[in-house]
Amino acid sequence: MDFDALINGLDRHTLDGITRGSIYALVALGYTMVYGVMKLINFAHSEVFMVGTWATLGTYTLIGASSGMGVGMIIGATVLALLAAMLASAGTALAVERIAYRPLRKKGAPPLIFLITGIGCSMVLVETFGQVLKVFFGPPFGRVLVNVPAVLPTKVVFTIPGIDLAITNTRIIIIFGAIAMMVALDFFVNKSRLGRGVRAVAQDPDTASLMGVNQDRVIMLVFVLGGAMAGVAALLFTIQYDSTKFDIGFIIGVKAFTAAVLGGIGNLRGALIGGLVLGVVEVYASTVWDSSWADVTAFVVLVLVLMFRPTGLLGESLGKARA
Repeated sequence: MDFDALINGLDRHTLDGITRGSIYALVALGYTMVYGVMKLINFAHSEVFMVGTWATLGTYTLIGASSGMGVGMIIGATVLALLAAMLASAGTALAVERIAYRPLRKKGAPPLIFLITGIGCSMVLVETFGQVLKVFFGPPFGRVLVNVPAVLPTKVVFTIPGIDLAITNTRIIIIFGAIAMMVALDFFVNKSRLGRGVRAVAQDPDTASLMGVNQDRVIMLVFVLGGAMAGVAALLFTIQYDSTKFDIGFIIGVKAFTAAVLGGIGNLRGALIGGLVLGVVEVYASTVWDSSWADVTAFVVLVLVLMFRPTGLLGESLGKARA
């Protein structure tokens, strides 16, 4: 155990944790929104994130993006990659809802069937994607990490005097980008007309239907929004780690689900808090013990939360969120 390393670099480790947690929080929004409306854990959501990382890589590759481009070109390439990731992830999420979940809802299937279907969709997506990549681009693309062009080279923007803390451009983009998207989503759900429809269905689906709210459209909207947030997270992930893999979604999905449960699944603001807390705890654990403990930490946190605080830190459902 290396507590000295943790204490000496506490500020830097905390910032690293917030950066990592911001990505978890964005993915967690998809879990928490679907659960808030349908009381369903969409285990296929992790692959929605995975598709977004490949959409980012594909966009950069098609336009020949690189760090050697001018600032304007870099911004343009990043915006295009963001749009591609959001569209690809949202489209994948919508397809899962329409093809897998909607027929089950219409038949009144029990919750266990939805759970099994979600796991099945996840396996189908990840294995199909892996095979397609291997067939079209060769074996390396199917099973190993693939580098994503480092379009945004990491640069120190400023340092804080007196402490060992360097603020880089990528950290600023990831943290503030994630927070901006979550604030926008929170505003949409709590202040817009469509958002009120989402909260109405989350709180009382039958009464919402009697009041003229179309449940199918609301559920589609929730999947699309959750998928779009996963797409944003996918772009930010590639900015931070410059790589992806056909099964990259699994561990990120587990951590995002843990963040959603930690914050209070069904609560948008809880997803943010849960993601940030989990990210910081992970980095601390990696520093004190070893980097291999980061993944173990996520599972331990999930088990502890389910045992002692199953409602999470906030524990307020999406339907009860105040306008």
